[in-house]
Amino acid sequence: MDGADHDRARKRCTGRNTQMSTTEQQWKRIQDKLRLLLKQHSTVRKENRKLKEELDAAHKKMQEQQQAADELKQQISILKLNTGEMKEADKRELEKRLTAYLKEIDRCIAMLGE
Repeated sequence: MDGADHDRARKRCTGRNTQMSTTEQQWKRIQDKLRLLLKQHSTVRKENRKLKEELDAAHKKMQEQQQAADELKQQISILKLNTGEMKEADKRELEKRLTAYLKEIDRCIAMLGE
């Protein structure tokens, strides 16, 4: 092997090392990006779980407040009926609600009897 052949062989080896080094660097960058992505994914999942819990709590609170409002409306209707201030339309509405409650109670009793 003369000097020119030796230089060409060295360049081929150096080229392979450079190519290998570049491939290793790319692989390391991919791994680093994957680690970062997995970390971000974990963070987003935790945040999503927390937001779902907050949403569930807000729904529960809203239902409780709606139930309290309905109970207050019912009490107002009863007070109006007792004081004689209830209009005929309001009386009919109250009678409809009472009838619906009685039907629901009867249905529950029937289910318990089965």
